[in-house]
Amino acid sequence: MPGKMHEDELDTDEALVRRLLAAQFPQWAELPIEALPAGGTDNAIYRLGDKLSVRLPRRSDWAAGSLDKEFEWLPKLSTLLPLPVPTPVARGAAGEGYPHEWSVFSWLDGDDATGAPLDLDRAAIDLAELLGMLWRIDPSGGPPAGGRGGSLHPRDEWVRAGIEALDDLIDAAAVTAAWETALAAPEWDRPPVWVHGDLDARNLLVKDGRITAVLDWNSLCVGDPACDVKLAWAVLDAETRPVFRELLEIDDATWARARGWVLSQAMIALPYYLHTYPVIVEQAWRWLAEVLGD
Repeated sequence: MPGKMHEDELDTDEALVRRLLAAQFPQWAELPIEALPAGGTDNAIYRLGDKLSVRLPRRSDWAAGSLDKEFEWLPKLSTLLPLPVPTPVARGAAGEGYPHEWSVFSWLDGDDATGAPLDLDRAAIDLAELLGMLWRIDPSGGPPAGGRGGSLHPRDEWVRAGIEALDDLIDAAAVTAAWETALAAPEWDRPPVWVHGDLDARNLLVKDGRITAVLDWNSLCVGDPACDVKLAWAVLDAETRPVFRELLEIDDATWARARGWVLSQAMIALPYYLHTYPVIVEQAWRWLAEVLGD
């Protein structure tokens, strides 16, 4: 069973998944079930047979309505994107002692990009193509920006709290200066575009050094693309960032906000997950180093 990341995390295990399947989707109830070592911060994820995965929200306050966007929009967007994305297959209801809806998605093969070798030169091109195509899709009717796809300013209190909590582990003055520079950047003033909302190595699959799929579209919305441009620091490096930026013709203000996005995610994630989620902690230290070294 994956370790818990949150104090109020719901209990899940393979036995619960099997009971839920037996009660609601008996056609899959006898397939092998395997808990992924970490899953994600929002969902506990279980592989189901060779072609499916089961996702159960980890926390009550993240569960309500969390599937609506993916079930409505992923089938429409997937045909317009250059990389595969998970396909919604079935939507489960609360039951068997588990209090919230849950889901079955397609399984996509590949290795987690946090641990698999990634050709960054190629990734810069492939990720620019992904975002370029995503931004060109008509955003009409898309879900409005919430925590992602909006302004950096609502994150200010959390970021400063993270800087204070990590004061002995970071160059607090440098981090604060970088954050304030990002906050000072002009806001997005153009029509909203489609935003994935959580693009970093944890949500990319890789095979033979190439990105093969993009996971976890739960934050999908239309808004400011800066929180996706953050992958320039969250995935790429100093040598490949300029290629990515040139291909997408990113303006200075969006680039500055994107740098703020990756810094803010590091400052929020590090104190929260420092002792519970090693994968995101390792990644967040990398994000911070890339931002400060740029």
